[in-house]
Amino acid sequence: MNGRLGVLGYGQMAQSMVRAWLDGGCLQPEQVVACVRDHARAGALCQRDGVAVGVDLRPVLTADHVVLACKPQQLQTVLEIRAALDPPPREGQGLVMSILAGVSLGRLQAAFPRRPCVRAVPNIACRVRAGLTGLAMATGVSPEQRELATALFAVLGQVEHVNEAQMDAFLALAASGPALVAVMMEALADGGVAAGLPRVQANTIAQVMVDGSTALLRKEQLAPSALKEAVCSPGGTSIAAVAELERRSFRAALMDAILAAQRRCRELG
Repeated sequence: MNGRLGVLGYGQMAQSMVRAWLDGGCLQPEQVVACVRDHARAGALCQRDGVAVGVDLRPVLTADHVVLACKPQQLQTVLEIRAALDPPPREGQGLVMSILAGVSLGRLQAAFPRRPCVRAVPNIACRVRAGLTGLAMATGVSPEQRELATALFAVLGQVEHVNEAQMDAFLALAASGPALVAVMMEALADGGVAAGLPRVQANTIAQVMVDGSTALLRKEQLAPSALKEAVCSPGGTSIAAVAELERRSFRAALMDAILAAQRRCRELG
């Protein structure tokens, strides 16, 4: 990537993204400038990551490309601070790539009318470059800029191009989903402990089981229902376990959880 990258908000997700881009050779440390709200935190992050981190918004706005990674509720405040800068910054004209939950491309484009805007939804597995990112492009994004955004997020894992209208649903499943998987794995391990396994071993078994099940689904391109059918023999232990989940409305609860995440995403925007 040529030019400088400004990062507005340098929390856990933004740090994971920048580290992956640095490790992957997409960026050099001197190309990155980030903005946070606290002086002490800025100094600590600057020393740890070797990139420029400060509290001044101006260097981020004047960078060639910008990543918006603050909390979505803070966007309006950021725009008000930008409007009050005197003299006004000479802003770059490269991409604005937003990871703000619920903030639409329309709102982004209104806030940055001179820049082509991309809405991105990465998930936490980006930390180990095994993530899943949804990308939606504004109409002003050129083929070259689309390729640049795709290549950047591909460093973090798999990229899915998603229609703007589907982005809140993508976030609910792909970005909130890891929390649901974590709760499920914790409950499975608790069940193992209740059945007599030591805690540490139960945690390990739950994690390895989930990893192996996912690997099998992907390698053999199976639908989840096919894996369930392969495991559940007539009158066996697995179908007894599945029947108990059905009695407890497990599937309906997971579906409702995804819809709740989608509703919250829309509220944040």
